[in-house]
Amino acid sequence: MKYSVDSLRPKLEQFLDPLLSRGGFELSYRLAAANSAHPEVENPEVTVQFSGEDTDLLLANRAELLLALEHLTMEALRIPPEDHSLVSFDANDYRLLRIEELRMSAMVAAEKVKKTHAPFHFNPMTSRERRVIHLALREEKDLRSESVGVGPARAVVIVPADMPTPPAPPAPPRMFNRGPREGGAGDRGHRDSGGRGRRNGGRPFRRDRNPRP
Repeated sequence: MKYSVDSLRPKLEQFLDPLLSRGGFELSYRLAAANSAHPEVENPEVTVQFSGEDTDLLLANRAELLLALEHLTMEALRIPPEDHSLVSFDANDYRLLRIEELRMSAMVAAEKVKKTHAPFHFNPMTSRERRVIHLALREEKDLRSESVGVGPARAVVIVPADMPTPPAPPAPPRMFNRGPREGGAGDRGHRDSGGRGRRNGGRPFRRDRNPRP
């Protein structure tokens, strides 16, 4: 075992505590030895479990903030990319629920491909989520799943077994802030800095002082 609760705790606290505090997040976290319900998909050695008032914020947009925080922490702790899957961030059992959701989506998409004999493209996913799709369909004989695209646009496509892999769909155009137009109303993309007022004057985050499950 490369990582343990005791070996990671000091490094995680040194990085996460000031980050969450300065960000004004209402969050607690605790470290626990992982016990994965789907070790063939994810089998981390340590999980970092978040809770608190801002948990919904972490899990919004398919846990975009949670996953970004996880990636940032892995980079800050200089955990090599091949070991990133050994340390998992989670909240409200999001990981488990997401695996079940992806498996169901894979089955539904597979049936659609069989009926229409046309490729089915999923939206871009992380490498962990693409793996769930691939594993869910590994026993299928009439179709196959492949990853296409590059970088953040990399996604899974399901195709009939006798069909060549189609190219990845074009990435959506990026929206650039062009600033105020002459005679216009200014930068409409600028958001009111008030936002969630609690962000600037909120209480610091709370770290669980009893990290063991």
